[in-house]
Amino acid sequence: MNTGSDEPHEVAVADKAKANRREVEQEAERGAGQEAGQVTGPEDSAGLGSRAPAFIKARRLLHLSWQVGVFVVGLAVVVAGIIMLPLPGPGWVVIFGGMAIWATEFVWAQLVLRWTKRKVTEAAQRALDPRVRRRNITLTVVGLVIMGALAGIYLWKFGLVMPWKIKNQ
Repeated sequence: MNTGSDEPHEVAVADKAKANRREVEQEAERGAGQEAGQVTGPEDSAGLGSRAPAFIKARRLLHLSWQVGVFVVGLAVVVAGIIMLPLPGPGWVVIFGGMAIWATEFVWAQLVLRWTKRKVTEAAQRALDPRVRRRNITLTVVGLVIMGALAGIYLWKFGLVMPWKIKNQ
């Protein structure tokens, strides 16, 4: 069936006005992405770029205010995560949640999240490697033996007395 377009997944449109309107909307989407400094082309299919709705991307001022709002919300979440690092709470999880919010709109945040996911996956694969697991278990056992020996020496020399109550050293 001839749709009158070389674009994949196009359907036949009976009304010329509908076809023209669709072409204008597609041009607006492409133009909004280029105006915002986003990469279009093969990278777009890889998931980079703004995920704002098309009607927002079609209007420059609306898209800019959308980006500012996403940045402010992401910044608030990241700051909350940084505050949670020394305090009780899932600090790193919240920080990466803020990065995910930023990644809905900004390519740099998408690239940071991809890099982070790749590094976490590599670390998980290394941790599951039998040689690395054997080494980690060996180091843990050696550390526990050393700590037990030190505790035994302390108990043999001082008994069950706390260090701040020892009078004869």
